[in-house]
Amino acid sequence: MAVLGTTPRPSPATPGVFTAASAVVALLLAAVGSGAFGGTPVASAAGGYFSSVATPLAPGVPAFSVWSVIYAGLLGYAVWQLLPAARRSQRQGRIRPWAAASMLLNAAWLWAVQLGSVPASLAIMLALLGVLSRIFALSLSLRPGSRLEAALSDVTFGLYLGWICVATVANVAALLAWAKVSLPAEPTAAVVLLLTAAVGLALGSRGRWSPVLALAWGLAWIAVARAGGPLALPGVALEATAAAAAVLGGSLAFAARRRWEGRA
Repeated sequence: MAVLGTTPRPSPATPGVFTAASAVVALLLAAVGSGAFGGTPVASAAGGYFSSVATPLAPGVPAFSVWSVIYAGLLGYAVWQLLPAARRSQRQGRIRPWAAASMLLNAAWLWAVQLGSVPASLAIMLALLGVLSRIFALSLSLRPGSRLEAALSDVTFGLYLGWICVATVANVAALLAWAKVSLPAEPTAAVVLLLTAAVGLALGSRGRWSPVLALAWGLAWIAVARAGGPLALPGVALEATAAAAAVLGGSLAFAARRRWEGRA
């Protein structure tokens, strides 16, 4: 892992201000997306294809409470970008543009949903997933300069990435439903959830728990949503439970192996 030091003087405040402004935009549109300021809640927008009972791979409503943690982290990260410590950090100089892009893409996704465009929402979601993957790669290759940086940057964007992995799956399912593509629910879900679990294990193998926890959280709430209610699919519930367990169990195994090798 490379270590980037700090520059003698803080960088100009403009990038930090832009990042903070991006966070404000994302938070305001999140409020609109929740139904505030006259906006249509996401579950009801775009023909209802993003509701918790629209597709077999839609998480239950409580799953979306993870956004409260993510948005709090993004706000803290944005405020920190205005301080000299963050402005001096060469590591943040590399991450900051991608962080701002992720916030603006999140805002764009909410806007696309408000406009009722399911295809545009998926295109934006895939771009967001790519940006967050880039942030994750940078966070692995560049060591944080402090615990505060690790908490505000690595943990926040790790949770963000883990949740967006699940959200992308739900968005794909929403697009298929919108396009009237009919697939057998349980076999299709099994393949998708297996691939999602593989992504979770790949994240867990890198020693970062925040994306793993967010991804497993989303998978668990898919299981809960399919275990009962108007779209009960016991087979999908079992598959989602197995995927969440595999992600957590596999990540624990990776962690135990690293600890054992560190003692050897």
